[in-house]
Amino acid sequence: MTALTLATRKSQLALAQARAWCSSLRGAHPGLQVDELHVVTTGDRVTDRPLQEIGGKGLFLKEIEEALLEGRAHLAVHSIKDVPASLAPGLVLAAIPRREDPRDALVSRSGASLLNLPPGARVGTSSLRRSSLLRRVRPDLLYIPLRGNVDTRLRKVREGEVDAAVLALAGLRRLGLAGEVTQILDPEVCLPAAGQGALGIECRAEDHEVRALLRVTHDLETAVAVACERGVLLAAEGSCQLPIAAFARREGSKLRLRAMVADPDGSRMRFADEQSPWLADEDEARRFGAEVGGRLR
Repeated sequence: MTALTLATRKSQLALAQARAWCSSLRGAHPGLQVDELHVVTTGDRVTDRPLQEIGGKGLFLKEIEEALLEGRAHLAVHSIKDVPASLAPGLVLAAIPRREDPRDALVSRSGASLLNLPPGARVGTSSLRRSSLLRRVRPDLLYIPLRGNVDTRLRKVREGEVDAAVLALAGLRRLGLAGEVTQILDPEVCLPAAGQGALGIECRAEDHEVRALLRVTHDLETAVAVACERGVLLAAEGSCQLPIAAFARREGSKLRLRAMVADPDGSRMRFADEQSPWLADEDEARRFGAEVGGRLR
């Protein structure tokens, strides 16, 4: 196969991360042509309501997965944190490339850190996870729903619609906007979302030739950590309706998993910090994550 069609959203971040990944794919397969199919998803069209009110983050995938299943595209590049715990039947994540920094970042209009924002400051975030975790540290701040692409959210900070916003550090870096960051939030303060900072390359399960082409970009250590985190999601019935965090990484010969699950209103937060021997198998890592998630449910 010498040509592939990639389905992608049209946002700057979606295009930036898809094109950067495609560059690495073409480097591994000289002469390979990758064309883009731009898809507008339900999540892109409806921007005036929080995701949890309109069906969850899977709304960024529905139309893209339809393009894959209908044969209009061979593959798609997703931010894993936007991918529901269960994929549509007939589709697989064929590759998970090396992860970018998974932490969250605060961008504030005044340059103040989280602890130095004045009481009552308005912090924009579309994530129940972020607002629930940050309330533990700063219950005196106002957490305002904030949707839109990265540029839109940064503009709302600059124009004073909110005093600060919390975004994924990986997205800012992929867009060359790391200089906008006021503070990188330690996972002890704001535990990342499952899969944050990682990409997932999705294709049809039956396309074995395509799967083989994509596999060269797969990073096992990232894939094991992400499988572990998504195991938490699966067991805890993760969606945009529940605040859930999961962050796994290799620490020497161990796989360390930190996770949090809370009630929909952010109350009754349950935390776990567990280790297992390093698992060089994604299915085993997923089971470990599911065990932890099941206990937190």
